[in-house]
Amino acid sequence: MKTKIIVLIDIGTYSTRMLIVAVHKDGHFDEIFSVGRITALGRKLKETGLLQKEAMEETLAVLKEYTLIAKEYHPDKIIAVATQACREAKNAEEFLQKVKNLGIDVRVISGEEEAQLSFLATSKALKIEDKFVVIDQGGGSTEFSYGEKDKLIKAISFPFGIVNLTERFIKSDPPTEEELQHLQNFLKSQILTAYEDMKDANQLVGLGGTITTVVALEKNLYPYDSKKVHGAVLTYESIKKWFEKLSSMTIQQRKAIPMIEDKRAEAIVSGIAIFKVAMEIFNKDTIKISEWGIRHGLLLKEIS
Repeated sequence: MKTKIIVLIDIGTYSTRMLIVAVHKDGHFDEIFSVGRITALGRKLKETGLLQKEAMEETLAVLKEYTLIAKEYHPDKIIAVATQACREAKNAEEFLQKVKNLGIDVRVISGEEEAQLSFLATSKALKIEDKFVVIDQGGGSTEFSYGEKDKLIKAISFPFGIVNLTERFIKSDPPTEEELQHLQNFLKSQILTAYEDMKDANQLVGLGGTITTVVALEKNLYPYDSKKVHGAVLTYESIKKWFEKLSSMTIQQRKAIPMIEDKRAEAIVSGIAIFKVAMEIFNKDTIKISEWGIRHGLLLKEIS
């Protein structure tokens, strides 16, 4: 078998990511190119039940750019999946057809499969020996998956992420104490159900753009360096510090921080709240960060 070029695309509720890898005949792979853009496909989805025209166009423009980049590498295979926004929207078919017209065949995956893929990627990337919980926080859903080594024991997909939490709970700029309290109370009630099944986990692992941005903030990393983020450990104190600091700022003030992408500035507070509350419920002082997520999970599945 010759070296194969595989393209992996993850069309999320908040960001759209692509990974291009060379898979060698012994099953090892090298990352050739990785890119992610905030496209906020799921904006206003909770209130309207629909993907907004502008959001679809923005996401399609990014996907068109991705296909042009991918073509340069003459891929043997393109694997593309879509998550919560496309699971939920009444007009998802219309969007998926437009993606298909770009030459990308997309499969909408369930929340459970999303959790499995994140777990598979994390167990391979970080080689954790004991019981652990992966928190994969997205734009429209957040997955908690629990297992030991590479064996998944339980996975839960919650239909909340930074887009819909921000739209639902944060109406002021900066958010009020009351809004932040309501947000955290809601998260507590939800995450407790995951804790019931996962309470003997020794370690928490965080995935997603919010938590990797917090690492960049904590380490003062600009430009972003994934090698310094992958495998990093954040303390509860640092997560609490950034939650308090960023929630006291306006969106414009957050945008002025180089480590925070413009679009992420609007929703980052809700994202940090998920990790803060999870660490409180699981009573953990630290959380380990992984750069590997759904795309890597898809790749590992494909290779195996």
